[in-house]
Order: sequence, then structure tokens, then C-alpha cells
Amino acid sequence: MSVTTIFRSFRNTNYRIWACGAFVSNIGTWVQRVAQDWIVLTQLTDHNASAVGVVMALQFAPPLLFLPWTGFAADYFNQRKLLLTTQAIMGILALGLGVLTITGLVQLWHVYVFAFLFGTANAFDAPARQTFVAELVGDNDLPNAVALNSTSFNSARMIGPAVSGLVIAAVGTGWAFALNGLSFIAVLISLLFLQADKLYPQVRAARKKGSFVEGLRYVKGRPDLKAILLMLFFIGTFGLNFPIYISTMAVSVFHTDARGFGLLSSVMACGTLLGALMCAGRERPRFTTLILGAGFFGAGCILAAVAPGYWWFAAMLGITGVASLTFMNTSNSLVQLTTESSMRGRVMALRICIAMGGTPIGAPIVGWVADHYGARSAMGIGAAAGIIAAVIGIVVWLRQHRAQLSTTTHDVP
Repeated sequence: MSVTTIFRSFRNTNYRIWACGAFVSNIGTWVQRVAQDWIVLTQLTDHNASAVGVVMALQFAPPLLFLPWTGFAADYFNQRKLLLTTQAIMGILALGLGVLTITGLVQLWHVYVFAFLFGTANAFDAPARQTFVAELVGDNDLPNAVALNSTSFNSARMIGPAVSGLVIAAVGTGWAFALNGLSFIAVLISLLFLQADKLYPQVRAARKKGSFVEGLRYVKGRPDLKAILLMLFFIGTFGLNFPIYISTMAVSVFHTDARGFGLLSSVMACGTLLGALMCAGRERPRFTTLILGAGFFGAGCILAAVAPGYWWFAAMLGITGVASLTFMNTSNSLVQLTTESSMRGRVMALRICIAMGGTPIGAPIVGWVADHYGARSAMGIGAAAGIIAAVIGIVVWLRQHRAQLSTTTHDVP
């Protein structure tokens, strides 16, 4: 696996421009995520994990609520203009929350409202942003670009939480929100500087009634997509609740401060970064890789849940990070590459809805379990989710394998 192979999408000028702006913005996003969890857990409540779960639920509910429109917007509208709008809105919201916090006016309900508004903007942004990658590099380099986007996001995940911890300790949580708001300027500049003549135009959807139902009908006729989305439901709903896992383990089990909390997020990011680079080095995504990612995710959560000390827990988060990114990147690439280009926005919106929209169900449950039975028990829910997803994948893979053997047998004269 050579460096040239891993970073082959950077041969494209537009991708290089986009990647630079996105990386800066991604750092800001992680700065805000840590600050948001920290202010809710330690300043606006008395270590109430359920409140963190509510914030997550409000932030991730919009992909589910606005599903009929978000996917069609990505398929129908000019994605570059749509991204300029959504990124600008999210930047303004981050600055607004920063001002409220810096002036000492912020209350818990303010965080709830801003989380929902931010989630609404992101609901329209995410399908467009993920499918826009195909316009930057074309289908041949799409799996690599998807993996490199995750590499960028998780490199920022390694830097952002540490920066957030330092900013919170030095000048306060409000400045962390403000820093994120300013970071959106970078991605807006990158979108404006893209070279239109070097984009790879995708087939756009026709504007007509029933577009959302058409997308559901398309997925219904694809057993492979249904299996991927079902696996994603379990891991996305009950597994990917790490703001709750990490914050409650850090505060209630290991009794650390903001720096220690930020460091745990950064350690997990090292694992996710490694997982993203491993995906970038693969030529094509495979269903068996999806199964392995789910299985190791469940195993990693089990080991993290029983970790006897802070550094053992941090090490297990690294393993879980590799597994989670392997699973998420593989599902992203498989869904995009096996879906017709005119349907990608709607199918990806459905994928994002399941991956993120399940959080309003899972996060409050996980938060309640953490409050009543402890942080270690809450992580057990994530472990169960990974194992169930792996079992589903194995069952589907065996059915496909048997069907292929049966077809081959019948074809032999």
C-alpha cells in the first residue's frame, strides 16, 4: 500500500482546494462538539448525562424529520450553491451560541434550540456534501475520496478536542463556539475557488411529485442496500453515542477534567484516523469488510466498558475508532458506488437519516442507562449494537454466497 495510492484523489485540483477548506472547518466542528457536551454536563447541569442525550437527539433528529426534502435537494439543486448556503448558516449559528455563552446569558434551553437549528442545516448539508465528492473526483476515485474525507474529519477529531479543552480552560466555552463559527470561512472560500470546468457533473433528478417515494421504492428493490441500512441502524442508533460514553466515563468513572476529557476524544480519533487511512488504501469496498468493522466495533466497546483504568479505556477507544471508521466508510462507499447517480442524493439522505436520525431514539436511552446504571453499562449497549449488526451482515453474506453457489451449479452443463 503506497502513499501515492492512499492519497490519489489529491491529484485532482478541485479536491485539493476542497480538502484544505474542509479540514479547517472540521477542526472547528470538533472544537464545538466537545465544548457543547462539556457545557451541558458541567456548567448547565450537575453531570446530567440525559441532558447530553437530549442535545444529541435534537441535533440528529432533523435528518429524520426532513428526510423527504433533504435527499431530493441534494439530487435536484446545484450542490455547490446548496453547500455555500448551509455552511454559511452553520457558521452563523455557531457564532450566535458563542455570543450567548461569552456574555453569560446562555441557558440549557438555548443549547437545545441551537442544537436543533444546527442539525436542521446539517440535514440539508450532509447528503449534498457526501455526494458532491463524486463531482470533485468522479466515480473511479470515489471510494478513495470518501476515505480521505474521513481521514480529514478524524485528523481534525484528533486536534479539535485537544484545542477545545485548552480553549475552555484558558478563556471559556463561549470562545470555543466562536472559533468554530470562524472556521466555516475556510470551507466557504474553498467552495468559491473550485474550478467549474474541472468538475464531474452528475445526472440530476427531475423535479416531480413522488420523488421521495421513488427513492424508497428503489431501496426496497435492493436487498444489499437494505442489509447495509439495517446494520447501520443498530450501530448508528445505539453504538455511535460516544459523546455520552466518553463524557460520562471521563467524569463519573475516571474523575478527569476538561483536558482529560478532550484527550480521550483525541485518542479515539487516532484510531478513526488509522481506520480511514486503511480504507483509503483499498481499491474497492467489500461487504465482508463491513461485517468485520461491525464485529470489531462490538468487541471494542466491550473492552472499553470493562477497562480498569483511564489509559486502558483510552487504548480501547482507539480500537473502537478503527472499527467504527471501517464500518462507516465501507457503508458509505458501498451505498454510493452501487446506486444510480440520479438516485444518490435520496439514498444517501436515507443512509444519513438512519445513521444520525436514530440518535434521538438511542441517545436518550443510553443517557438514561448511564444515569441509573452507570457509564460502563451504557457502553454495553454499544457493544450489543455492534454484535447484532455483525450477525445481520453474516446472515446476509451467507445467503448471497449460497445464492451464488446455486447459480453457478445450475449454470454447469
